Amino acid sequence: MAHELHSVSTTTHGRVLIRRARSRPARGVLVGFHGYSETAAIQMARLEAVCRDDPWTLVSVQALHRFYRGRSQAVGASWMTSEDRETAIADNLAYVAAALDLVADDAAAGVVHAGFSQGVAMAFRAAVLGSDPPAAGRAPDPAPRAPRPALGVIAIGGDVPPELLADPVLKFPPVFLARGSADDWYTAAKFDADSRALQTRGVDLHPFAYEAPHDWTPAASAAAREWLNGRRV
Repeated sequence: MAHELHSVSTTTHGRVLIRRARSRPARGVLVGFHGYSETAAIQMARLEAVCRDDPWTLVSVQALHRFYRGRSQAVGASWMTSEDRETAIADNLAYVAAALDLVADDAAAGVVHAGFSQGVAMAFRAAVLGSDPPAAGRAPDPAPRAPRPALGVIAIGGDVPPELLADPVLKFPPVFLARGSADDWYTAAKFDADSRALQTRGVDLHPFAYEAPHDWTPAASAAAREWLNGRRV
C-alpha cells in the first residue's frame, strides 16, 4: 500500500538576539545567519566584531532546527536539509521577516544580510527574495510590510544558492564574498565560480580572500567592516 505524504503547517518559536544601535536614527540593520551547528550568540559576536560601536542595529537569527552537538549538552542549530527543501526555505524566509518586524523602524532604513557557511545561503535568499514566497499551505500575510531595501550581502565561507543564480529576473544587492585560503569546504573553485556568476549578472561584487581554514576570522571582520562603511546611506 502506498504511503501518503503531507506537509503539515505548525507553529514553532525561534531565538533572535538584538543589539539596538546606540545612536538614533540607526543607519540600518545588520542581520546575521550562523553556520551549521552554531547558534545566534556565535553569529552576534561576529556582527559585533564587524560593527563595534557603529550605529547599526544588529539582529542575529538562530535556525529553527535545534539539536545537541554529539553526546554533549551544547546546543547547535541547522537551517535546513534537502528534505522538503522548498517548504523549509519559505518557512525560513517568513521567520526572518518576522524577526525583522522586531526592529521595523531601523530596518526601513535598509538591511545588510551577513552569513557564515550554511548561513550564507540564508543571507542571499533573505536579501534577494525577502519574505515573498509563502510556505505551502500558508496564506500570504494580509498585512503588507514596509519596504526593507537590501543594502548588501556579507557572505563568508559559503556559496551562492544556485537557484538564485539560475533566475535571470532576480536582482542582487552589492555583495562582499569571502573565503579562507585553506577552506576545504568553500573551495577556491566554488568561490571563483560564484564570483564569475555574480559578475556576469552585473552585481557590485567585492571578493576577498584571507589566510584561514573554514572560519570567520578577525581579518574577515575587518575587511567586512571596511566594505560595510561603503553601504552607509
